[in-house]
Amino acid sequence: MAQDFKRRFIISTALTLPLAYLSPMLRTLVGLGQPEWVPGRMYILFGIATIVFFYGGMPFLRHAKMELKDKQPGMMTLIALAIIIAYVYSALVTFGLPGRVFYWELASLIDIMLLGHFIEMRSVMSASGAMEELAKLVPNKAHRLKEDGSTEEVAVSDLNPEDTVLVKPGEKIPADGEVVEGRSSVNESLLTGEAKPVDKEQGGEVIGGSVNGEGSLTVQVKKTGKDSFLNQVMDMVSKAQESKSKAQSLADKAAMWLTFVAIGSGAITMVLWLVLSGKEFVFALERTVTVMIITCPHALGLAIPLVVAVSTAIAARNGFLIRNRTPFENARRLQAVIFDKTGTLTRGEFGVSDVEPFGELGEDELLKLAGAVEAKSEHPIARAIADSAREKLDSLPESQDFDSIPGRGAKATVDGREVMTISLRYAGEQGYEVRQEAIDPLLEEGKTVIAVIVDGAAAGAIALDDVVRETSKQAVAGLKEMGLQVMMLTGDNEKVAGRVARELGLDDVFAEVVPDEKAAKVKSVQERGLATAMVGDGVNDAPALAQADVGFAIGAGTDVAVETADVVLVKSNPMDVVQVIRLSREVRKKTVQNLFWAMGYNVVAIPLAAGVLAWAGIILSPAAGAVVMSLSTVIVAVNARIMSMPDAS
Repeated sequence: MAQDFKRRFIISTALTLPLAYLSPMLRTLVGLGQPEWVPGRMYILFGIATIVFFYGGMPFLRHAKMELKDKQPGMMTLIALAIIIAYVYSALVTFGLPGRVFYWELASLIDIMLLGHFIEMRSVMSASGAMEELAKLVPNKAHRLKEDGSTEEVAVSDLNPEDTVLVKPGEKIPADGEVVEGRSSVNESLLTGEAKPVDKEQGGEVIGGSVNGEGSLTVQVKKTGKDSFLNQVMDMVSKAQESKSKAQSLADKAAMWLTFVAIGSGAITMVLWLVLSGKEFVFALERTVTVMIITCPHALGLAIPLVVAVSTAIAARNGFLIRNRTPFENARRLQAVIFDKTGTLTRGEFGVSDVEPFGELGEDELLKLAGAVEAKSEHPIARAIADSAREKLDSLPESQDFDSIPGRGAKATVDGREVMTISLRYAGEQGYEVRQEAIDPLLEEGKTVIAVIVDGAAAGAIALDDVVRETSKQAVAGLKEMGLQVMMLTGDNEKVAGRVARELGLDDVFAEVVPDEKAAKVKSVQERGLATAMVGDGVNDAPALAQADVGFAIGAGTDVAVETADVVLVKSNPMDVVQVIRLSREVRKKTVQNLFWAMGYNVVAIPLAAGVLAWAGIILSPAAGAVVMSLSTVIVAVNARIMSMPDAS
């Protein structure tokens, strides 16, 4: 549709050029004489205007019909009314009725309206691609186990409940199911929002689309098709998107009232001139036509699209992309903002927060030994320890005889010492004695703790935590300053959630929320009477983003969250939520100003066009009306262009 408007605009504008050159009114306005040497000039004007009217004006005529059918006259009805009156009246003048033609006004109005609607369509994104992005998370193929123990590669769509599949290290799990053999860690962050991988062993449940870690798993399929977790998420996204209200724009409301004003003013003008003045019908008709054409200002068609285009460009330059215009414009009314924790308020990646030696080894030595072991592992927790060790100590010694213990940890030889980095549970199973009084406070804070075993004895523990973004505190403070309530939604336990909430000074927190309940939590806040925004980055956030009045996606998150959101924060900066709300308020201000300039001239122009000062010899000619309309358009364009990003301070 956008390309259709663009094509119609280019062709109609090209046809308007000869129309403008031959137009008697325009030539008089700019001081040119009439080109009498062009034979049949009026018929040429009629022919060109007819093409512009039916080709360029067809979208407005068609949509006006739909508006009238729905009994909701808006911008399309107003445009259609103006061009129909201009065309029909001018055609009658061409073929004998005394008066002046409005062909140039007709064509220029169509051109500007086509341009305005093209700009608007380019600025507002089409239907979300969230469903396609969700579907991409599930692999196409699976390794199904046969009765003889061998495997066969089959399409995931061919899997049935009770089938058994082999999931190799690094592969995506093809369907929801239960582990029947093997041990590994599974990265479910895309689906559950949890930063740390979840250990899986016999009896553990796995979700289709999650990524297997370093071990192999044999999984018995439990759910496929519409019953799977991903499909349920897709269904929630779809329903939440469909339930969004479609607010009518200010321009449409203004156009609806202008339609009534145009018809009413035209009718009153005709009746008064015929009944009270005794003027001939032709004079009354010209006044009536002039009134109805002037009532449809060119600037109204550009008032909103120009603000849309300029604000979209400003947003992009500042690191956020507007995908859905109406929710963005409504961001100025927000009363509550709910943040997802992992990957949004936090970085979604682990870092070492505490090093607790149990004996003679110091913190740096303990971190060095653990980092050297973990440097050869691909496990996310291992990488976090190795990265933190390198960052603090600059370099790490080489380890030998590295061996991964799937789902439990790893071991290697470092500087002649046998070093193991293992889970607390495994340490307990193997009989290693850890200092519980040192570990308990860390566990109370919801941190992940691993044991470091050196030469057969527990030498210490290392705690890891999801790192809070530096800008999260600024964002929370900025939103509170604007009078908004700030909340957090997370699948983490209450200890972890409470610690982050206290650190950031949040108003409310929802902890231990399973993925399919996140949208319901957003709805519960909305039911308090609060216009609510949701900020998230994972697949599990997609239904909540769609349910919210405004959905913000952290740009570094998953494609599905980005596709479902109304605004994408490219820089993954929570502070940009504050900026978006500020820009939304600025856009509202510019919109109101533009609508005033686009329509305000009617207060003066309509009475003058109707001839209220005719007794004093003052009558607004169609040419003068065109000048006023042009001035209004220029003011609207300049006003939109001087919009800037509000100060973040």
